[in-house]
Amino acid sequence: MRRSVYLDCQATTPVDPRVLDAMLPYFGERFGNAASRGHRFGWEAEKAVDRARRQVAELAGADPREIVFTSGATESNNLALKGAAEAYRSRGDHLVTVATEHRAVLDPLRHLQRMGWRVTVLDPGPDGRLDPDRLAAAIEPTTALASVMHANNEIGVVQPIAAMGALCRERGVLFHCDAAQSFGKIRFDVDAAAVDLASVTAHKICGPKGVGALYVRRRERRVELAAQMDGGGHEAGMRSGTLNVPGIVGFGAACAIAGDEMAEESKRVARLRDRLLARLSAALEGVAVNGSLASRLPGNLNVRFEGIDASTLVTALPDVAVSTGSACSSATPEPSHVLLAIGLSPAEARSSIRFGLGRFHSEDDIDFAAGRVIEEVTRLRQRALRIEHKCSTMEDL
Repeated sequence: MRRSVYLDCQATTPVDPRVLDAMLPYFGERFGNAASRGHRFGWEAEKAVDRARRQVAELAGADPREIVFTSGATESNNLALKGAAEAYRSRGDHLVTVATEHRAVLDPLRHLQRMGWRVTVLDPGPDGRLDPDRLAAAIEPTTALASVMHANNEIGVVQPIAAMGALCRERGVLFHCDAAQSFGKIRFDVDAAAVDLASVTAHKICGPKGVGALYVRRRERRVELAAQMDGGGHEAGMRSGTLNVPGIVGFGAACAIAGDEMAEESKRVARLRDRLLARLSAALEGVAVNGSLASRLPGNLNVRFEGIDASTLVTALPDVAVSTGSACSSATPEPSHVLLAIGLSPAEARSSIRFGLGRFHSEDDIDFAAGRVIEEVTRLRQRALRIEHKCSTMEDL
């Protein structure tokens, strides 16, 4: 069987076998509904959910009562943004965000814009980071909420959210953070970052798909949200619906593993990323990193290859799973809005590839992938030169 290497861990990650082991009983003998409080099947499920809630909260530096389980970060973002907008409409009519946010933030904000809210979208610097002073300058007396992601899903750039959270707290503005990519990979503490609302998900940290959480601050100041899903009053009335007990158990287990192993894993994965970049840069000309390399997730490498169409390169690499950008936008022919926002031309954006490294990668995986990319980039460039030479020869005739 031909070898293949998966390098798209910003899209999703494989479930850790330890996580799967924790989940399996809740598909079988422990199948109860966590809201059924009249018998032991429900009690067992409720106990498992409570344990997972503590595990998620511990990784975020939160209180378990501040964790609301959802179906994933997209739902968490929608609940945070739409729920806060509805609850705090009397405070103002203005929202602030960044042009490099995931569409799970930008699209709900466009929805709110159609509902009469004013939305300011700030461009980051060429390194992908937003200067907190720019956020401060955008905040108005009628600003109700600002939303800035912790780490970008395409270029991996980490934002200075602690400074942003502090200035939002100073101005009395709610601060929401999409932490789906950073949570469990680098330190994310809701108090250190002065975050009021934070969206996280399980499947980016070797947990199951279809489960996530929204952190909703209850200490120091109590954040109110208008529920976006009604029908039973689950999750303190903020998110109705029967809880996904196996998924929640898996999310909790993934958080516990991340808490124990994150420090060492981050260093190891960062070394692999640097090894990949070094091999590509040594063998190929015209390789450039998109966004800050210093302030970046350890497992992210987004690079452009001069003269190469990234979609053609991806097609030429059936044995190396990489992407041209966000999984949610992979069917869109337009160049990445993230890369355009940091100042790349459409041609440069279309020549960019995202590599996502994670827990189960080895040096051998990285060397294999680097070799295949080098091989195909060289082949595509040589083909382009032959075509160019042929065209110029025909013109001379």
